[in-house]
Amino acid sequence: MRATWNPDIVDRLAAGTQRGLEELGVTETTEVTVPGCFEIPMAAQVLARSGQVDAIVTIGAVIRGETTHYELVSEGAAQGVMAIQLATGIPIGLGLVTVENEVQAIARSEGPGGHNVGEDAAYVAVTMALLARDFPGPNAKKQMP
Repeated sequence: MRATWNPDIVDRLAAGTQRGLEELGVTETTEVTVPGCFEIPMAAQVLARSGQVDAIVTIGAVIRGETTHYELVSEGAAQGVMAIQLATGIPIGLGLVTVENEVQAIARSEGPGGHNVGEDAAYVAVTMALLARDFPGPNAKKQMP
């Protein structure tokens, strides 16, 4: 799932996410877009409750501006994602770049061989989905193939 705000950075994160998923052998994906990072928890909840996903990767960029909007969006998105993940049992890789400026955002969304938060989030989501598969518990709704 990707936010459309700050598209240059998010496109770089998306490329990293795709690289990460391919490296992990994931072949079936669905891309969902939302307007901004604040909308990510709602969309993650919809996807997690659908019964059609084993994991979710979220990517977006929140770059500090002149107001407290940065804190509200980044903290709200992160807390919302955590709540959805714990409530549904669907792992969510949090690939949100929350930075002071565009230079920092670029540094966290590098191409192959560099640090890319989207790639990190893909690894987290798949690793946790495999953990959930291996230890499903009595309330498991769906097994990964």
